[in-house]
Amino acid sequence: MTTNVSKELAALEKMTIGDLHNRYAELFGERIQSRHRVYLVRRIAWRIQANAEGGLSERARVRAAQLANPTDVRRTPPKWATLGEPPKDAKKVALAATADPRVPPSGTALVRDYKGRVVRVVVLPDGFEYEGERFRSLSAIAKRVTGSHINGFRFFNLERR
Repeated sequence: MTTNVSKELAALEKMTIGDLHNRYAELFGERIQSRHRVYLVRRIAWRIQANAEGGLSERARVRAAQLANPTDVRRTPPKWATLGEPPKDAKKVALAATADPRVPPSGTALVRDYKGRVVRVVVLPDGFEYEGERFRSLSAIAKRVTGSHINGFRFFNLERR
């Protein structure tokens, strides 16, 4: 790296977010919404180095364009995601189930005594049931019971399974 590039990179660390936004606009020719300092510094540093020493080869650019299908990238969720059911023609994507090994099998009842009252939770395939209401996490139930945030696995003594 040349001395000039090193000085520019060192100067990035001292810049404010506003200065980083302006520098980003200079280098990339567009404004950016991000206020994440580390992200901005990394992107700007990459562009400074690419301009000084050359960016990706043409072969690498072509391959990256092939790998990055821009139709798969969304900046906002589809409208139906916030409204409820997806349209009938929407593609269904199966996600791999990553079950937490600390969660007991469906149908198991978790019982705990808390301040003189019995807390009974039933494990469901897609969440938990407490007092006839469904919850997505044990932490939400623990918060309902205690009134403050607490780790659900710790509250029900399931940490070391």
